[in-house]
Amino acid sequence: MDFQLSDDQRALRTGIRELLAGRFGRDRMRAALDGGTGTDRALWRELGEAGFFALRLPEAAGGVGLGLPESVLLFEEVGRSLLPGPLIATHLAAGAVKGAAQGEAVIAALDAGRPVGHLGDADGLLVLGAGYAGSGAGPGSGSGAGSGAWDAPGPADGILRDVVGIREAAEPVRSLDPFTPLWRVTGRVGAVAHLPGGALRAEGALLAAAEQLGSAARTTEMAVQHAGEREQFGSPIGSFQAVKHLCAGMLVRTELARGAVYAAAVTADRVEIAGAKLLADDAAVRNARDCLQVHGGMGFTWEADVHLHLKRAWLRSGQWLTAATAEEVLAADLC
Repeated sequence: MDFQLSDDQRALRTGIRELLAGRFGRDRMRAALDGGTGTDRALWRELGEAGFFALRLPEAAGGVGLGLPESVLLFEEVGRSLLPGPLIATHLAAGAVKGAAQGEAVIAALDAGRPVGHLGDADGLLVLGAGYAGSGAGPGSGSGAGSGAWDAPGPADGILRDVVGIREAAEPVRSLDPFTPLWRVTGRVGAVAHLPGGALRAEGALLAAAEQLGSAARTTEMAVQHAGEREQFGSPIGSFQAVKHLCAGMLVRTELARGAVYAAAVTADRVEIAGAKLLADDAAVRNARDCLQVHGGMGFTWEADVHLHLKRAWLRSGQWLTAATAEEVLAADLC
């Protein structure tokens, strides 16, 4: 199967990369990191105007009318840029919540038994149901879901528009990623407006895999660039075999994940999505760790960006679809 991008897809990817570079380049990323600010509403609206959230809505409904493969390309660029915020949940809720498609509303994701990211900025919550039937992903499973003190959502995905009570009852918890504030929900969840299809967890997992893919590709580029610039013993460290092997391994993991993510975007098959998330998580985390190794001691400093990719990759690997659940899905498909 040929996964070469069309001219329109390349133009779409270039457009969002240029938009993010102009609005969330390194200087602004660092300013947001140091300032500890919440979701940038102005940027959120700009993304909405660019069609980011309404990408898959029909043109008759004010959307762009594109598909899941194009969404994957957009979220791959998000992963490269470290753009914070509940972008996936807002994208998935664009057709169900007023203002989400235009970037006027911020929608976070509520997953049973797991901390909620960006609850303080949320105008609504995307409540995730089981998503992967029989895989251990749903409420009450051994994956840790259903362990909270609140009523777990039913098997169907839904939208919770009134988040005031949830926010008042939530407790902030320490987050590994400085860009992703987390809250643990301890109150009761009220009635949700159920959404048809029940595939939002799978789609969210694929978009999270695309973000991981973008991060893996970016840390590969960062490692190669540093290996070509940093010198030891009178030569670039990239000329040493050990560093070459690290960079080569990063590239292999990235391209392996890319093929899986792009294939799953075409088929939308839940088993293939599980495999793509597993490979992309592995690529993002291991590439960030190897990038730290290439950078040496400076990679661990606050001034470097490498540790930010590692922390985001660690956090994202536990969202939407965990490695344990993805492995169960793949194992069950082999039986």
